[in-house]
Amino acid sequence: MDGVDTAELNAALERAVERLRRLPESRLRRGAAAEGRALADELTRRAQLLERPCGGGTRRVPDVGLWAVGDQITVTGHDLARAIEESTDEERARRELSEALAVLAAFRV
Repeated sequence: MDGVDTAELNAALERAVERLRRLPESRLRRGAAAEGRALADELTRRAQLLERPCGGGTRRVPDVGLWAVGDQITVTGHDLARAIEESTDEERARRELSEALAVLAAFRV
């Protein structure tokens, strides 16, 4: 298997992070940063479940401040993209890719 192409996921990640980074501090403090952390948590949860389908628990993304949220989304999104690309279950990887794209499309800050 050559792996599932995640170029569309990477592009969606870039768009989401750019929207977040353009926001003023006041908007980040009123909830946009928390929404971004929730997105990063969801992306990392999905990556961890794809990498370890039998469980073992998932870790959360730490709150390291308003200005780090974009980086957290980038890192967790790239972790998910890598997990999708390296998955040996192509059907599951494609399903995960589709679901991740839907999660990113729903992220409206």
